[in-house]
Amino acid sequence: MKTRDGISRRHFLWHAALASAVITVPRFALAAAPRDGRLVVILLRGALDGLSAVPPHGDPDYRRLRGALAIGAPGTSQGALPLDQTFGLHPGLGFLHEAWAARKLTVFHAVATPYRQRSHFDGQDVLENGLGRPHETGSGWLNRALATLPGAASAETGVALGDTVPLVMRGPARVASWSPSRMPEPDDDTLQRLTDLYADDAVLGTALAGAMAAENMADAAIADPEAGSGRQQRRGGRREGLLPATLRAAAGFLARPDGPRVAVLDTRGWDTHAREGAGTGQLATRLGVLDNSLRQFRQALGETWSDTAVLMVTEFGRMAAANGTGGTDHGTAAAALLVGGAVEGGHVVADWPGLSPRNLHEGRDLAATLDLRSVFKGLLMEQLGVSPTALERDVFPGSHDAKALRDLVRSSV
Repeated sequence: MKTRDGISRRHFLWHAALASAVITVPRFALAAAPRDGRLVVILLRGALDGLSAVPPHGDPDYRRLRGALAIGAPGTSQGALPLDQTFGLHPGLGFLHEAWAARKLTVFHAVATPYRQRSHFDGQDVLENGLGRPHETGSGWLNRALATLPGAASAETGVALGDTVPLVMRGPARVASWSPSRMPEPDDDTLQRLTDLYADDAVLGTALAGAMAAENMADAAIADPEAGSGRQQRRGGRREGLLPATLRAAAGFLARPDGPRVAVLDTRGWDTHAREGAGTGQLATRLGVLDNSLRQFRQALGETWSDTAVLMVTEFGRMAAANGTGGTDHGTAAAALLVGGAVEGGHVVADWPGLSPRNLHEGRDLAATLDLRSVFKGLLMEQLGVSPTALERDVFPGSHDAKALRDLVRSSV
């Protein structure tokens, strides 16, 4: 499959042989990368429908399989936003389409982990552990990658934002965590009393001071003049959920010169078994929130956006054909999205298998032709400076056949 610019998928494959709700005190280390890059990983839990998020409108079998769920061709009512003659973006992804036009978005299609079953729990475990099977390890590929970087033993190189630290960020490397509180916020007087109470306690006083510093950092990034302070927004539970505020909090951490270089967060609700919709509907609403959150994240990052890459991945895709309840059931291959000022974009990376009956996996799913670990490896090398040897030995052992993609991000700022 050619990209819009006539560049084949082979151009992206690295053919050279590879050698062999808590806040922690933030003490961050700079990654020894060839560029001062930031990496954000967003886990789209529930199995995003890649055939709607990135519809292959040029595939002759697409509309036959999807029926009322098919996204129309570019130029039609609620039609796809054009990428090339085969692919488009869902009409709700306006910011991502702007990024495509600016060559700051790369789309990966027909991608999957090695997992081929249909359990969310096991699929997410494989997505995060970076190995071939679920429950093989208690650590995640991103944490293991951070552990290979200089300074990882003495300071946090990444931050997890959410109610818990996800598996992908668990392991030997120290990471910070921040959670949007669901409890009533203490007033300023209470905070000051706590600060005075523990001022002379070497452990609790230091931890409290660090936690308050991290909270203030996140609040400053979350704050929206039209919606109140970050704390007020979390109290109010804004209609579109916590994703916009959480991404702006991530920007607050990443934009600091002494802040982390890696952030992980997740968003749920992508399990569209019923009433999925096409250009409008349930999935369109969720994609719109994601897209708008990314726009706000870009604005909150300011100049740091030029050093940032955001990768959005899901545990598996949806079945190619619509089901009887206006939705889609669990499938295999999906789409992944890479956006950011550091991205060398404007490409669709897809060895497209097609949607004809003979080409579907098990006669019902989009077949996987690209291992997601190839994307992970390329980003870790180019954006964070993880060595090829460490990738093969420590981060993704047993994955030699998944060659790292290259030229995913700019080689220098």
